[in-house]
Amino acid sequence: MKRTLLLAFPATYPIIQPVIEARGLSKSFGKIKAVDDVSFTAHDGEVLGVLGPNGAGKTTVLRMLAALLRPNKGTALTDGLDVRHQPDQARRRVGFLVERGGLYSRFSPREHLLFYGQLQRMAGALLEKRVQRVLELLDMTSFADRRTEGFSAGMQRRVLLAQALIHDPPNLVLDEPTASFDVMSTRTVRDIIRHMREEGRCIIVSTHLMDEAERLCDRVIIIHQGQVRAHGKPEDLAAQTGADDLEEAFVRLVGEQALREALWKPKDHRRWWQFWRRGGA
Repeated sequence: MKRTLLLAFPATYPIIQPVIEARGLSKSFGKIKAVDDVSFTAHDGEVLGVLGPNGAGKTTVLRMLAALLRPNKGTALTDGLDVRHQPDQARRRVGFLVERGGLYSRFSPREHLLFYGQLQRMAGALLEKRVQRVLELLDMTSFADRRTEGFSAGMQRRVLLAQALIHDPPNLVLDEPTASFDVMSTRTVRDIIRHMREEGRCIIVSTHLMDEAERLCDRVIIIHQGQVRAHGKPEDLAAQTGADDLEEAFVRLVGEQALREALWKPKDHRRWWQFWRRGGA
C-alpha cells in the first residue's frame, strides 16, 4: 500500500491494485505499426524507465498507459482499471507529463493549475492550497501569476509538470521529465521523482539520457521498432551484454547502425547528442 504522499495531501482516490500493466499493447497509424504487442508491469514504489531510439514507439506506449490514446489491440490496467473500458477513471489515477504540450498564453501558471485541478474535480480551499503547494515544490512562485506568453522552454516545462502533479495522483507517467531544464532544475525534478518513489507511487519515465536512467530507474525496458527488446535492472542489462554501463548495453541491444539511423529521424533528433559519444557519421 502507498504511504503518505510527498505533497502532504491524502491520496485523492483509494488504492485498488498497486500496478500499471501493459498487456499486448499494439497501435497503428495507417500503415505504420508504432507499437507491436508490448507487455510489461510497473510496480508501486519503483521507477520504471522506458528507453528507445527515435521513433521506437515510447511516447505512443505512454499515451496508451495514460488512457489518452486507444490501443488497436491489447489493453493497459491502471490500479485495476482498464484503459479501454474505463478511460476516465484510469486518467484520474495518473499524472501524465506530455513530451510536448501547449499552454494558454494568456493564462498564468496559477490559472493553469486551477483549471487542471477543476478538470480533476477539485475545488475550493483544497484546490487553492494544492496549487500553492505545487508552485512551491517546483519553485514557481516567482512567476506564478505571470502570463505564460514568452516563457522559456524550462519555465513552460515546469508548468506542464505541475499540471501532472496537481491532483496528487498515485501513479505518474512522465515523458522526458527533465527535457529543457537547466542543471539545478533537473536535480530538483529527479529528487521529486525519488521522493515519490519512496512514498510508494508507481512511476514510469521515458528518457533519452542513459546516465539519468541508470541513476534514477530501478528497472528499464528497451523498446525498438515498437517491440520490447530487453528489460531488467540497468546493472543486469550491462552484465548480460558484457557492457561497462547502461549506455553501452543499450547500444549493443538496439544496434549501433539502428541508432545512427535514428539520429536523423525528425522527432527529437536534437537530443541524441546527449548520450552519443562514438565517432563517425
